[in-house]
Amino acid sequence: MKSIVLIILSLFSLNCTAQQQQSASVKGNQYKLNKAENQKAVLVLFPCFPCNSEYTRTEARFLKGIEKKGITTLLLDYNQKLFLTKAEKREYSEALNTILDQNKVLKENIYIGGFSSGGNVALLIANFLLETKNQIQPRGLFVVDSPIDLEKLYNDAKKDIARNVNKEAVEEGKFLTALLGEKLGNPNLDLEKYKQYSPYLISCNSVENIRYLKDIKTRFYCEPSLEWQLKNKNRRYEDLNAFMLKKVNQSLTDLGSRKTEYIETENRGVNTDGKKNPHSWNLVEQSELLEWLLQE
Repeated sequence: MKSIVLIILSLFSLNCTAQQQQSASVKGNQYKLNKAENQKAVLVLFPCFPCNSEYTRTEARFLKGIEKKGITTLLLDYNQKLFLTKAEKREYSEALNTILDQNKVLKENIYIGGFSSGGNVALLIANFLLETKNQIQPRGLFVVDSPIDLEKLYNDAKKDIARNVNKEAVEEGKFLTALLGEKLGNPNLDLEKYKQYSPYLISCNSVENIRYLKDIKTRFYCEPSLEWQLKNKNRRYEDLNAFMLKKVNQSLTDLGSRKTEYIETENRGVNTDGKKNPHSWNLVEQSELLEWLLQE
């Protein structure tokens, strides 16, 4: 009889433990939240243009087991954006506050990151939160191989079309020039909308959308992989997102930031299927990210 009672208690305990573990993970509208039991920081991540939170969870391998290190993660499904209007910035900031409030996540030590176009969104929303003195005050921002200069993105896309070396690059170029042309026009004819909406512009050192980032930690990850780029897409360094990211890092330094970093990786640009891809979440390595997130 005693042994039966012990077995029942054991099963009950296991069931309670399983329920507790499940309650730490929440799938909501447009997000996936994983709460750390002993939260030390919150990491908010925006996906690439056609991607979602599941893609981020799979390809951002630095997320594996990160909750056990005290990092609560909020993976968002907000995608298909290269820039944000003021109304969208307000909408996204309200949504972030609602998600954190509803799930009782402390708004302390918050970091925002994004991959590709998601990095553009992360940068813009981080700057907006700081500018408006929102309840959410990000302590840091990181961007992974993002096309933060939309004027340059438009013109580089035109180059890819003209070169006609890589079918994927040509198709992407046609898509980007059509999208940006429809939303913002041709930057070579009128730059004003690009100044307003692009995270950053090299040509006129437009820094209005990054100005408040000078007061927080920032990281800009890239992997130029010049031989691969030249062989596969006939691109030089000046044609890459890395070129833009190095420039914005310097602009933040010029604005007074002493906590901005430009990080070039080597041989980390590999997808989960093993295929080389310098445009990848995998440029971020977990141990050094954790050190950055948790340092005072």
